Amino acid sequence: MGVRTTVSVLALAIMAASPALAAPSNAKVEAAAKAVQPQVVAWRRDVHEHPELGNQEVRTAALVAKELKVLGLEVREGVGKTGVVGVLKGGKPGKVVALRADMDALPVLEKTGLPFASKATATWEGKTVPVMHACGHDTHVAMLLGAATVLAGMKADIAGTVVFIFQPAEEGPQAGDEGGAKLMIADGALDNPKVDAIFGVHIGPGDANALNYRPEGFYAGADRLTITVKGKQTHGARPWAGIDMASVSADIVQALNQIAARQIDVGTSPTVLTIATINMGVRNNIIPEDLVMSGTLRTFTPERKAEVIAKTQKAVAAIGDRYGAKAEAVFTQPYPVTWNDAALSKWVKGPLEKASPGKVDDQAALVTGAEDFSLYGQKVPAVFVQLGGRKADVPAAGAPANHSPYFDIDEAVLETGVKAEVFMALDYLAKK
Repeated sequence: MGVRTTVSVLALAIMAASPALAAPSNAKVEAAAKAVQPQVVAWRRDVHEHPELGNQEVRTAALVAKELKVLGLEVREGVGKTGVVGVLKGGKPGKVVALRADMDALPVLEKTGLPFASKATATWEGKTVPVMHACGHDTHVAMLLGAATVLAGMKADIAGTVVFIFQPAEEGPQAGDEGGAKLMIADGALDNPKVDAIFGVHIGPGDANALNYRPEGFYAGADRLTITVKGKQTHGARPWAGIDMASVSADIVQALNQIAARQIDVGTSPTVLTIATINMGVRNNIIPEDLVMSGTLRTFTPERKAEVIAKTQKAVAAIGDRYGAKAEAVFTQPYPVTWNDAALSKWVKGPLEKASPGKVDDQAALVTGAEDFSLYGQKVPAVFVQLGGRKADVPAAGAPANHSPYFDIDEAVLETGVKAEVFMALDYLAKK
């Protein structure tokens, strides 16, 4: 008997044994999550082996849409370019709750050695790059499909509607493009039906099965930094005849490091300013005319963001002037702070404790990572939760972080993620 057949039989048995419209019991959710776990693992491995970059998630979106249609959900495709929205209407009217998973991968060369490791490549900003699910979005897709399977099997017992949002381009679109949560919202992901609240789960290298979050500000706001410098080209043997772009880039990096380390009070609010790429030149003996650098800014308050942007732009322009070049720092693609609704944060600990008893931390530390889930939270009450996925034989201090080419998870925790999503949805619809 296939996994999907097994889940279908279990769902029918649950419905037959339940009084009409009675809320599904914890035991029934536990049993259904356990039954669908092998399929969740299979989905995870499939998506992991075939990763796709932001706004290129064609295969992933097709897989998601197919599985949601098998479950009998109303399905909208092409939302926010490659996004998919599934709608599950319960046995009687009620509130509307949304669950969200992101689908995109990263331009990272996988080094996990897994039998289902990615060998994919793609074009990103004009370059051929390797592609890997280095941030766990493969698990997010699989867990949300698992939650949809469990909830579809309990459809008759649900008073309300569950919306499943499978979002592209969370990591950000290519420069000059648009996508992600912003475009999903513009395309009506939170409308028809109108969503009352939304929940999201993100896997990471924390303790297995831990569910962590905090009220109000949780993940940092992020801005993409691009620095362009126009100088004067010269032969490498005659640096005095032009502008030494290597020296310009070095001075800019040092200046920005000083801003974050010495010019602001990080004790009042964590702040990160990072340069990640430096692009200049094509030959070893030619000093180029152009320099482009890129990086990221992470802050937790609008005031700190404005302060760092002003200092960065002033420092970059001054360095350019000192060398006789024109230098400019531009900040784009802003993500706001991921804000967990205070009242919903207090309430959600109950459903999460059902999913992972004794392993819920509702006062987790601030996270300098960023998430465009924050944009949904600007529209409706939202809570974003971290799921720990570190393998038992991996020391906490040495666990590869998200975006590492070695990032991997203990697949057993996917069952906890499914239960967390199911309990959050069911309990929200049932609460007065």
